[in-house]
Amino acid sequence: MGSPSGPPFDPDDPDRERRERDTEPIPRVPPDEGPGYGSGPGLSDGPSLSDDVGYGDGPAYAGEGRSGRAWINDPEAGYQSPIISEDELAGLRADAAGNAPRRVLPLEDEPSSLVARYLFPTERFRGEWKRHWIHLATPILIGIAATFVLGYLSGFLAGQDVGALTTVAVLLWFAVMGWVAWKVADWWYDRFILTNKRVMVVNGIITRRVAMMPLVRVTDMKYEQTPSGRALNYGTFVLESAGQEQALREIKNLPNPNELYLRVVEEMYEPQAVEARLGKEQDEAKADDGA
Repeated sequence: MGSPSGPPFDPDDPDRERRERDTEPIPRVPPDEGPGYGSGPGLSDGPSLSDDVGYGDGPAYAGEGRSGRAWINDPEAGYQSPIISEDELAGLRADAAGNAPRRVLPLEDEPSSLVARYLFPTERFRGEWKRHWIHLATPILIGIAATFVLGYLSGFLAGQDVGALTTVAVLLWFAVMGWVAWKVADWWYDRFILTNKRVMVVNGIITRRVAMMPLVRVTDMKYEQTPSGRALNYGTFVLESAGQEQALREIKNLPNPNELYLRVVEEMYEPQAVEARLGKEQDEAKADDGA
C-alpha cells in the first residue's frame, strides 16, 4: 500500500526512477567551502560593481573605475587611488626618434569669469571653447551685402533729391549692422565647457541659458563634419543619453572636433590618466620655476 500523500507504489512504473531522481535533496555547502557568497573565496572577493557608487573623485570610486582598471585601497586616506603605468602615458610623450606625441588640446588653468559662476567647488575644470568663426558667416555676409546695397541705394537716392528715402536707407543699414553686432556678441558669450563631471553649454546675452549633461549619463557621442567642416576644421557634436530627452544633445560648429572628441572621451573612460598627466605637468612646471 502506498503512502497516504502519494500514489500507490508500482515497481513497473517507468517514471518512478525519474521522479525519485528529481526529488533528491540538494546538498548544502558550508559558506567557507567552495565559491559562493559567504566569507570564503567566492564572488564577494571580487571588486564591487555596485551602481550605488558614483563616478566622482576620491571615495566615490569603488571596485573598478570607468576604464575597468583596478584601484588600490588606501584606508588611511579614505579613498582609492588609480594605478597608472608608464606605458599608458607613453602616448603623451615624444619617443626616442623624436616623433611628436598624440595631440591634446591645451587646458586653461582657470575658467573665465563668465564660466566660473556655473562650476561648483569640487568640480575640476578641463577647458572652455567658443564656437568656430564659421558660426558668424551668415551675419557677416549679410552685413557686407547690406553695406554695399544700402550704400549704393542711399547714394542713388541722394542724387534724386529724395531726402526722406535716403534717411530710411541709412537707418535700415544701422539696424542691420546692429543685428550683426548682436550676433557677434552672442557668439562671444557662447561657450562649450568640459569638466571632470559634465559637459555644458552656456549662451545668451540678456536671457542666459545653461544646458548640461553628466558624463556618466552619456551613452553615445559622435561628431559630424561636412566637407566645409573638414576644410575649415569644425564639426557638430551629438550626445545621447539612454534614450531620454535631455537639454543638451546637439552642439554645432565646435572647433578642432577630432581633438575635442578625444578630450571628452578620455575624460569619460580614462579620468585617472588625465589626473596623472595634469599632475605631472604641474610638477614639471614647479621644477622649472624652482630652477
